[in-house]
Amino acid sequence: MTGHPETLAEAVGGTDALRRLSATFYESVLADPLLAPVFVDFTPAHTEHVAIWLAEIFGGPTRFTDELGGHQALLRAHLGLSITEEQRLRWMELMTSAVSRELPDDELLRRRVMEYFDWGTRIARDVSAGPVGEDLGDPGPTPRWGWNGLITDGERP
Repeated sequence: MTGHPETLAEAVGGTDALRRLSATFYESVLADPLLAPVFVDFTPAHTEHVAIWLAEIFGGPTRFTDELGGHQALLRAHLGLSITEEQRLRWMELMTSAVSRELPDDELLRRRVMEYFDWGTRIARDVSAGPVGEDLGDPGPTPRWGWNGLITDGERP
């Protein structure tokens, strides 16, 4: 993409920017009566893990896969949460607000980031209906998201 860094991770400002985004977002989530019950087991480490996940998704270092179990671990963390569509939509509203406060004022960048969140929250909602411990099979490698959306075939952004 002309005029943009190669990856979304670079464009947002790296893992530090994603830590700020995650912290801002979860501050509002934990205060939200609709979403707070989903995060009853929330710990400060969650914010860091989300930042590391997003950095990897957006083309940065592969720390989530290397250190935290990758795509399988992320999906398993959502089992049993029974996320409703109403909760998913509220999550998107709060993330939209956090993105507007924390990420660079770049319309394409923000749109691509929010497209990832829309895609990912639908998967989280669907997986959350399964019971804790359910065999998810092999979900494949951690997805990557770039300037044109989902990147396939293991290609780096």
